[in-house]
Amino acid sequence: MSINAKPDIRPANPNFSSGPCTKRPGWTPEALNDAALGRSHRAKIGKEKLALAIELTREVLQVPDDYRIGIVPASDTGAVEMALWSLLGARGVDVVAWESFGAGWVTDIVKQLKLADVRRFEADYGKLPDLSQVDFDRDVVFTWNGTTSGVRVPNADFIPAGRKGLTICDATSAAFAQRLDFAKLDVTTFSWQKVLGGEAAHGVLILSPRAVERLESYTPAWPLPKIFRMTKGGKLIEGIFRGETINTPSMLCVEDYLDALSWAKTVGGLDGLIARADANFSAIDRFVEQSGWLAHLAEEPATRSNTSVCLSIVDEAVMRLDDEAKAAFAKGIVSRLDKEGVAYDIGHYRDAPPGLRIWAGATVETADLEALMPWLDWAFHEQKATLLSA
Repeated sequence: MSINAKPDIRPANPNFSSGPCTKRPGWTPEALNDAALGRSHRAKIGKEKLALAIELTREVLQVPDDYRIGIVPASDTGAVEMALWSLLGARGVDVVAWESFGAGWVTDIVKQLKLADVRRFEADYGKLPDLSQVDFDRDVVFTWNGTTSGVRVPNADFIPAGRKGLTICDATSAAFAQRLDFAKLDVTTFSWQKVLGGEAAHGVLILSPRAVERLESYTPAWPLPKIFRMTKGGKLIEGIFRGETINTPSMLCVEDYLDALSWAKTVGGLDGLIARADANFSAIDRFVEQSGWLAHLAEEPATRSNTSVCLSIVDEAVMRLDDEAKAAFAKGIVSRLDKEGVAYDIGHYRDAPPGLRIWAGATVETADLEALMPWLDWAFHEQKATLLSA
Protein backbone atom coordinates (compact mmCIF):
# COMPACT_ATOMS: atom_id res chain seq x y z
CA MET A 1 0.00 0.00 0.00
CA SER A 2 1.35 3.43 -0.94
CA ILE A 3 2.29 5.83 1.85
CA ASN A 4 2.79 8.59 -0.75
CA ALA A 5 -0.28 10.75 -0.14
CA LYS A 6 -1.99 12.42 -3.06
CA PRO A 7 -1.95 16.23 -2.99
CA ASP A 8 -5.13 17.95 -1.86
CA ILE A 9 -5.27 20.60 -4.61
CA ARG A 10 -5.78 19.83 -8.29
CA PRO A 11 -5.24 22.12 -11.27
CA ALA A 12 -8.52 23.71 -12.30
CA ASN A 13 -7.43 23.17 -15.91
CA PRO A 14 -5.29 20.05 -16.55
CA ASN A 15 -4.50 20.87 -20.19
CA PHE A 16 -0.74 21.30 -20.54
CA SER A 17 -0.30 20.14 -24.14
CA SER A 18 2.39 21.79 -26.26
CA GLY A 19 0.02 22.05 -29.21
CA PRO A 20 -2.78 22.51 -29.71
CA CYS A 21 -2.44 24.40 -26.45
CA THR A 22 -5.03 25.20 -23.83
CA LYS A 23 -7.64 27.84 -24.56
CA ARG A 24 -7.39 31.27 -22.96
CA PRO A 25 -8.77 31.55 -19.41
CA GLY A 26 -12.54 31.81 -19.35
CA TRP A 27 -13.00 30.56 -22.92
CA THR A 28 -16.36 28.98 -23.79
CA PRO A 29 -17.88 28.08 -27.17
CA GLU A 30 -19.98 31.23 -26.89
CA ALA A 31 -16.84 33.15 -27.84
CA LEU A 32 -17.46 31.91 -31.40
CA ASN A 33 -21.05 33.08 -31.69
CA ASP A 34 -20.14 35.85 -34.13
CA ALA A 35 -18.28 33.52 -36.53
CA ALA A 36 -19.10 33.95 -40.21
CA LEU A 37 -20.29 30.36 -40.54
CA GLY A 38 -21.74 29.34 -43.87
CA ARG A 39 -20.30 32.47 -45.49
CA SER A 40 -17.58 32.67 -48.08
CA HIS A 41 -14.20 33.89 -46.97
CA ARG A 42 -14.34 35.98 -50.14
CA ALA A 43 -17.54 37.71 -49.06
CA LYS A 44 -17.27 41.13 -47.44
CA ILE A 45 -17.74 39.70 -43.93
CA GLY A 46 -15.10 37.03 -44.49
CA LYS A 47 -12.55 39.47 -45.87
CA GLU A 48 -13.19 41.89 -43.02
CA LYS A 49 -12.59 39.23 -40.37
CA LEU A 50 -9.42 37.98 -42.04
CA ALA A 51 -8.14 41.53 -42.42
CA LEU A 52 -8.93 42.21 -38.76
CA ALA A 53 -6.99 39.09 -37.74
CA ILE A 54 -3.97 40.45 -39.62
CA GLU A 55 -4.41 43.93 -38.12
CA LEU A 56 -4.64 42.61 -34.55
CA THR A 57 -1.68 40.28 -35.14
CA ARG A 58 0.39 43.30 -36.14
CA GLU A 59 -0.79 45.27 -33.10
CA VAL A 60 -0.34 42.59 -30.44
CA LEU A 61 2.87 41.08 -31.82
CA GLN A 62 4.31 44.54 -32.58
CA VAL A 63 5.14 43.78 -36.20
CA PRO A 64 6.63 46.74 -38.15
CA ASP A 65 4.25 48.56 -40.48
CA ASP A 66 6.24 47.71 -43.61
CA TYR A 67 6.20 43.94 -42.95
CA ARG A 68 3.53 41.84 -44.66
CA ILE A 69 1.42 39.38 -42.64
CA GLY A 70 -0.41 36.52 -44.32
CA ILE A 71 -2.67 33.73 -43.10
CA VAL A 72 -1.62 30.53 -44.87
CA PRO A 73 -2.56 26.84 -44.96
CA ALA A 74 -1.10 23.88 -43.04
CA SER A 75 -0.16 25.50 -39.73
CA ASP A 76 3.40 26.61 -39.01
CA THR A 77 4.74 23.79 -41.16
CA GLY A 78 2.92 25.19 -44.18
CA ALA A 79 4.26 28.68 -43.50
CA VAL A 80 7.85 27.46 -43.21
CA GLU A 81 7.56 25.31 -46.33
CA MET A 82 6.21 28.26 -48.33
CA ALA A 83 9.28 30.26 -47.34
CA LEU A 84 11.80 27.50 -48.01
CA TRP A 85 10.43 26.54 -51.42
CA SER A 86 9.85 30.12 -52.57
CA LEU A 87 12.97 31.89 -51.30
CA LEU A 88 15.90 29.47 -51.08
CA GLY A 89 18.33 28.75 -53.87
CA ALA A 90 19.41 32.30 -54.66
CA ARG A 91 22.55 31.94 -52.53
CA GLY A 92 24.13 29.46 -50.11
CA VAL A 93 22.19 28.38 -47.04
CA ASP A 94 23.20 27.89 -43.41
CA VAL A 95 20.61 25.86 -41.51
CA VAL A 96 20.69 25.66 -37.72
CA ALA A 97 19.01 22.82 -35.81
CA TRP A 98 18.96 21.53 -32.26
CA GLU A 99 15.69 19.57 -32.07
CA SER A 100 13.12 17.69 -34.16
CA PHE A 101 11.51 20.47 -36.15
CA GLY A 102 14.77 22.19 -36.98
CA ALA A 103 16.09 18.80 -38.11
CA GLY A 104 13.05 18.55 -40.33
CA TRP A 105 13.97 21.78 -42.09
CA VAL A 106 17.47 20.35 -42.65
CA THR A 107 15.90 17.34 -44.34
CA ASP A 108 13.68 19.48 -46.56
CA ILE A 109 16.54 21.70 -47.67
CA VAL A 110 19.06 18.92 -48.29
CA LYS A 111 16.92 15.97 -49.43
CA GLN A 112 13.81 17.56 -50.94
CA LEU A 113 15.05 20.85 -52.42
CA LYS A 114 18.43 19.18 -52.95
CA LEU A 115 20.36 22.42 -52.59
CA ALA A 116 24.07 21.87 -53.08
CA ASP A 117 25.52 24.79 -51.12
CA VAL A 118 24.22 24.00 -47.62
CA ARG A 119 26.06 24.19 -44.32
CA ARG A 120 24.51 22.49 -41.29
CA PHE A 121 24.99 23.60 -37.70
CA GLU A 122 23.45 21.07 -35.35
CA ALA A 123 23.52 20.33 -31.63
CA ASP A 124 22.16 17.64 -29.35
CA TYR A 125 18.97 18.13 -27.38
CA GLY A 126 19.56 20.58 -24.54
CA LYS A 127 22.19 22.65 -26.33
CA LEU A 128 22.46 25.39 -28.94
CA PRO A 129 24.93 25.10 -31.83
CA ASP A 130 27.78 27.61 -32.02
CA LEU A 131 25.86 30.50 -33.56
CA SER A 132 29.02 32.53 -34.05
CA GLN A 133 29.93 30.20 -36.93
CA VAL A 134 26.83 31.10 -38.95
CA ASP A 135 27.49 33.23 -42.04
CA PHE A 136 24.73 35.79 -42.58
CA ASP A 137 25.97 36.65 -46.05
CA ARG A 138 24.16 33.40 -46.80
CA ASP A 139 20.49 32.66 -46.18
CA VAL A 140 19.94 31.30 -42.67
CA VAL A 141 17.14 29.03 -41.47
CA PHE A 142 16.58 28.46 -37.74
CA THR A 143 13.96 27.99 -35.05
CA TRP A 144 13.64 30.65 -32.36
CA ASN A 145 12.31 28.24 -29.75
CA GLY A 146 12.84 24.51 -30.05
CA THR A 147 9.44 23.13 -29.06
CA THR A 148 10.69 19.57 -28.54
CA SER A 149 13.85 20.46 -26.61
CA GLY A 150 12.85 23.54 -24.61
CA VAL A 151 15.94 25.36 -25.93
CA ARG A 152 15.59 28.85 -27.39
CA VAL A 153 17.90 31.55 -28.65
CA PRO A 154 18.14 34.16 -25.85
CA ASN A 155 17.89 37.05 -28.33
CA ALA A 156 18.77 38.04 -31.89
CA ASP A 157 22.15 39.58 -31.07
CA PHE A 158 23.89 36.86 -33.12
CA ILE A 159 22.27 38.25 -36.30
CA PRO A 160 24.09 41.25 -37.83
CA ALA A 161 22.04 44.22 -38.98
CA GLY A 162 24.02 44.45 -42.23
CA ARG A 163 23.42 40.87 -43.36
CA LYS A 164 23.26 40.10 -47.08
CA GLY A 165 21.24 36.90 -46.84
CA LEU A 166 17.71 36.37 -45.55
CA THR A 167 16.88 35.03 -42.10
CA ILE A 168 14.01 32.53 -42.07
CA CYS A 169 12.78 31.94 -38.52
CA ASP A 170 10.34 29.28 -37.33
CA ALA A 171 8.94 31.08 -34.28
CA THR A 172 5.87 28.96 -33.67
CA SER A 173 6.27 28.35 -29.92
CA ALA A 174 7.92 31.73 -29.32
CA ALA A 175 5.50 34.20 -30.93
CA PHE A 176 3.40 36.03 -28.30
CA ALA A 177 5.54 34.72 -25.41
CA GLN A 178 9.06 35.84 -26.34
CA ARG A 179 10.18 39.15 -27.79
CA LEU A 180 11.01 38.68 -31.46
CA ASP A 181 13.44 41.18 -32.96
CA PHE A 182 11.76 41.73 -36.32
CA ALA A 183 14.57 43.99 -37.53
CA LYS A 184 16.73 40.86 -37.58
CA LEU A 185 14.06 38.56 -39.10
CA ASP A 186 13.11 38.48 -42.79
CA VAL A 187 10.65 35.61 -42.58
CA THR A 188 8.84 34.76 -39.35
CA THR A 189 6.33 31.93 -39.07
CA PHE A 190 4.01 30.66 -36.36
CA SER A 191 0.73 28.90 -35.74
CA TRP A 192 -1.93 30.46 -33.55
CA GLN A 193 -2.56 27.05 -31.94
CA LYS A 194 0.47 27.60 -29.69
CA VAL A 195 0.81 30.58 -27.33
CA LEU A 196 -2.69 31.95 -28.02
CA GLY A 197 -4.39 28.55 -27.79
CA GLY A 198 -6.17 28.87 -31.13
CA GLU A 199 -7.50 25.98 -33.19
CA ALA A 200 -5.06 24.14 -35.44
CA ALA A 201 -4.39 23.99 -39.20
CA HIS A 202 -3.67 27.68 -39.95
CA GLY A 203 -0.24 29.28 -40.20
CA VAL A 204 0.94 32.86 -40.21
CA LEU A 205 3.74 34.09 -42.47
CA ILE A 206 5.42 37.46 -41.84
CA LEU A 207 7.70 38.92 -44.53
CA SER A 208 10.18 41.79 -44.28
CA PRO A 209 10.68 44.17 -47.23
CA ARG A 210 13.91 42.28 -47.98
CA ALA A 211 11.99 39.01 -48.25
CA VAL A 212 9.47 40.63 -50.59
CA GLU A 213 12.33 41.94 -52.73
CA ARG A 214 13.71 38.39 -53.01
CA LEU A 215 10.30 37.01 -53.99
CA GLU A 216 9.94 39.59 -56.74
CA SER A 217 13.48 39.26 -58.11
CA TYR A 218 14.14 35.52 -57.88
CA THR A 219 12.42 32.52 -59.45
CA PRO A 220 13.28 29.09 -58.01
CA ALA A 221 14.50 26.39 -60.37
CA TRP A 222 11.75 24.01 -59.26
CA PRO A 223 7.98 24.12 -59.80
CA LEU A 224 5.89 25.54 -56.95
CA PRO A 225 2.56 24.05 -55.84
CA LYS A 226 -0.35 26.48 -56.00
CA ILE A 227 -0.56 26.89 -52.21
CA PHE A 228 3.11 28.02 -52.12
CA ARG A 229 2.85 30.71 -54.82
CA MET A 230 3.14 34.26 -53.48
CA THR A 231 3.94 36.09 -56.72
CA LYS A 232 2.33 36.51 -60.12
CA GLY A 233 4.14 38.03 -63.05
CA GLY A 234 7.11 38.84 -60.85
CA LYS A 235 5.04 40.82 -58.34
CA LEU A 236 3.90 39.94 -54.86
CA ILE A 237 0.27 38.88 -54.66
CA GLU A 238 -0.66 41.59 -52.17
CA GLY A 239 -4.12 40.16 -51.56
CA ILE A 240 -2.63 37.30 -49.55
CA PHE A 241 -1.45 39.86 -47.03
CA ARG A 242 -4.81 41.61 -46.84
CA GLY A 243 -6.74 38.46 -45.91
CA GLU A 244 -7.41 37.07 -49.39
CA THR A 245 -6.09 33.64 -48.46
CA ILE A 246 -4.59 31.18 -50.94
CA ASN A 247 -7.02 28.44 -49.93
CA THR A 248 -10.23 28.31 -47.91
CA PRO A 249 -9.71 29.08 -44.21
CA SER A 250 -11.99 27.96 -41.41
CA MET A 251 -14.00 30.99 -40.41
CA LEU A 252 -14.67 29.25 -37.09
CA CYS A 253 -10.92 29.08 -36.43
CA VAL A 254 -10.49 32.68 -37.56
CA GLU A 255 -13.16 33.76 -35.07
CA ASP A 256 -11.37 31.83 -32.35
CA TYR A 257 -8.11 33.58 -33.23
CA LEU A 258 -9.84 36.96 -33.10
CA ASP A 259 -11.14 36.08 -29.65
CA ALA A 260 -7.63 35.10 -28.50
CA LEU A 261 -6.14 38.33 -29.84
CA SER A 262 -8.83 40.37 -28.11
CA TRP A 263 -8.08 38.55 -24.86
CA ALA A 264 -4.36 39.22 -25.35
CA LYS A 265 -5.06 42.95 -25.40
CA THR A 266 -6.93 42.69 -22.06
CA VAL A 267 -3.88 41.20 -20.32
CA GLY A 268 -1.51 43.92 -21.52
CA GLY A 269 -0.72 42.89 -25.07
CA LEU A 270 2.69 41.46 -25.83
CA ASP A 271 4.23 42.60 -22.53
CA GLY A 272 1.40 40.99 -20.59
CA LEU A 273 1.62 37.74 -22.54
CA ILE A 274 5.38 37.51 -21.99
CA ALA A 275 4.94 38.22 -18.28
CA ARG A 276 2.37 35.43 -17.99
CA ALA A 277 4.66 32.91 -19.69
CA ASP A 278 7.63 34.01 -17.57
CA ALA A 279 5.60 33.57 -14.38
CA ASN A 280 4.54 30.12 -15.51
CA PHE A 281 8.12 29.10 -16.24
CA SER A 282 9.18 30.39 -12.82
CA ALA A 283 6.59 28.19 -11.11
CA ILE A 284 8.07 25.13 -12.81
CA ASP A 285 11.66 26.27 -12.32
CA ARG A 286 11.20 26.71 -8.56
CA PHE A 287 9.92 23.16 -8.28
CA VAL A 288 12.72 21.74 -10.42
CA GLU A 289 15.34 23.41 -8.24
CA GLN A 290 14.04 21.81 -5.05
CA SER A 291 12.80 18.47 -6.46
CA GLY A 292 16.04 16.50 -6.40
CA TRP A 293 14.86 14.31 -9.28
CA LEU A 294 14.17 16.73 -12.15
CA ALA A 295 16.43 18.94 -14.26
CA HIS A 296 15.93 21.19 -17.25
CA LEU A 297 16.85 19.57 -20.55
CA ALA A 298 18.16 22.99 -21.64
CA GLU A 299 21.58 23.17 -20.03
CA GLU A 300 22.11 26.96 -20.06
CA PRO A 301 19.58 29.04 -18.08
CA ALA A 302 19.55 31.80 -20.72
CA THR A 303 18.40 29.30 -23.36
CA ARG A 304 15.49 27.80 -21.37
CA SER A 305 12.11 28.20 -23.00
CA ASN A 306 9.28 29.89 -21.12
CA THR A 307 6.71 27.97 -23.18
CA SER A 308 7.76 24.40 -24.01
CA VAL A 309 9.48 23.48 -20.75
CA CYS A 310 11.32 20.17 -21.23
CA LEU A 311 12.52 18.27 -18.17
CA SER A 312 14.82 15.30 -17.61
CA ILE A 313 14.53 12.76 -14.80
CA VAL A 314 17.89 12.71 -13.02
CA ASP A 315 17.14 10.41 -10.09
CA GLU A 316 20.06 7.98 -9.64
CA ALA A 317 17.93 4.84 -9.84
CA VAL A 318 16.33 6.01 -13.07
CA MET A 319 19.62 7.16 -14.57
CA ARG A 320 20.93 3.58 -14.27
CA LEU A 321 18.19 2.31 -16.60
CA ASP A 322 18.66 1.83 -20.32
CA ASP A 323 16.97 4.25 -22.71
CA GLU A 324 13.93 2.08 -23.26
CA ALA A 325 13.36 1.67 -19.53
CA LYS A 326 13.88 5.41 -18.95
CA ALA A 327 11.22 6.16 -21.53
CA ALA A 328 8.86 3.66 -19.90
CA PHE A 329 9.45 5.26 -16.50
CA ALA A 330 8.63 8.72 -17.84
CA LYS A 331 5.54 7.39 -19.59
CA GLY A 332 4.49 5.81 -16.31
CA ILE A 333 4.52 9.22 -14.62
CA VAL A 334 2.55 10.74 -17.49
CA SER A 335 0.01 7.92 -17.39
CA ARG A 336 -0.59 8.26 -13.65
CA LEU A 337 -1.22 11.99 -13.96
CA ASP A 338 -3.50 11.46 -16.94
CA LYS A 339 -5.58 8.89 -15.06
CA GLU A 340 -5.88 11.26 -12.11
CA GLY A 341 -7.10 13.99 -14.46
CA VAL A 342 -4.50 16.48 -13.24
CA ALA A 343 -2.25 16.72 -16.32
CA TYR A 344 -2.82 15.77 -19.93
CA ASP A 345 -0.28 15.44 -22.74
CA ILE A 346 2.95 16.18 -20.83
CA GLY A 347 5.09 13.38 -22.20
CA HIS A 348 8.32 14.05 -24.07
CA TYR A 349 8.16 14.42 -27.86
CA ARG A 350 8.68 11.09 -29.63
CA ASP A 351 12.19 11.98 -30.92
CA ALA A 352 13.33 13.74 -27.74
CA PRO A 353 15.16 12.25 -24.74
CA PRO A 354 12.85 10.61 -22.16
CA GLY A 355 11.26 13.03 -19.71
CA LEU A 356 8.42 15.49 -19.37
CA ARG A 357 7.30 18.45 -21.48
CA ILE A 358 4.97 20.95 -19.82
CA TRP A 359 3.48 23.86 -21.73
CA ALA A 360 3.80 27.16 -19.88
CA GLY A 361 2.54 29.59 -22.51
CA ALA A 362 0.40 32.61 -21.82
CA THR A 363 -2.99 30.87 -21.82
CA VAL A 364 -1.93 28.66 -18.89
CA GLU A 365 -2.75 29.95 -15.41
CA THR A 366 0.19 30.04 -12.98
CA ALA A 367 -2.04 28.69 -10.20
CA ASP A 368 -2.67 25.55 -12.24
CA LEU A 369 1.06 24.92 -12.65
CA GLU A 370 1.63 25.53 -8.96
CA ALA A 371 -1.08 22.98 -8.21
CA LEU A 372 0.46 20.49 -10.64
CA MET A 373 3.95 20.50 -9.13
CA PRO A 374 3.13 18.42 -6.00
CA TRP A 375 1.37 15.94 -8.28
CA LEU A 376 4.59 15.52 -10.25
CA ASP A 377 6.30 14.56 -7.01
CA TRP A 378 3.51 12.14 -6.13
CA ALA A 379 3.58 10.43 -9.52
CA PHE A 380 7.38 10.18 -9.51
CA HIS A 381 7.49 8.48 -6.11
CA GLU A 382 4.66 6.13 -7.07
CA GLN A 383 6.49 5.17 -10.26
CA LYS A 384 9.81 4.76 -8.44
CA ALA A 385 8.20 2.50 -5.84
CA THR A 386 6.90 0.35 -8.68
CA LEU A 387 10.38 0.27 -10.23
CA LEU A 388 12.09 -0.75 -7.01
CA SER A 389 9.54 -3.46 -6.25
CA ALA A 390 9.89 -5.06 -9.66
